[in-house]
Amino acid sequence: MEIHIGDRVADVSLVNKEGNKVQLTIDGVPYDVDIVMAENGSCSILHNGKSYNAELIRKDGGKSYTVNAHYQSYNIDIIDSQAKYLRMRKGGEEKQQDKIVSPMPGKVVKIPVKVGDRLEAGDIVAVIEAMKMQSNYKVNSECTVKEILVNEGDSVNSNQVIMTLDVINKDEE
Repeated sequence: MEIHIGDRVADVSLVNKEGNKVQLTIDGVPYDVDIVMAENGSCSILHNGKSYNAELIRKDGGKSYTVNAHYQSYNIDIIDSQAKYLRMRKGGEEKQQDKIVSPMPGKVVKIPVKVGDRLEAGDIVAVIEAMKMQSNYKVNSECTVKEILVNEGDSVNSNQVIMTLDVINKDEE
């Protein structure tokens, strides 16, 4: 999942949770922590033999928090993967970029195009499965496939470029 901490954006993945012991990665770096939550929003975190205390205050909507720790306050927003995906798809329809980017981790199911193919608006260039759902990635203007950076069956990460395109500008023809 994507977490915004002030101006910083972090990619956080839960690897394993057993009782209070949590294994996670933050921007690909693994961490083993022991977290004890209290009912009042306070938590105690043990990492590498050091103890940290924090207070979590949930804001309206449940996906935003204020975290008080080390005599500082941090605003944290948890970005829902599906909402991020829909926002990126909507934003992507405004103007065709010169690349196709995976908005979330998943598996490449199908690449129905090859390098050099000329595409029309609406053509599907990739099918990616994420969270047991398949999504079709389409271009929204004329372009040609410049480079395909993944193969069918590959796993992709969030924000990974999977294909580059040469966008055809109608004014230049």
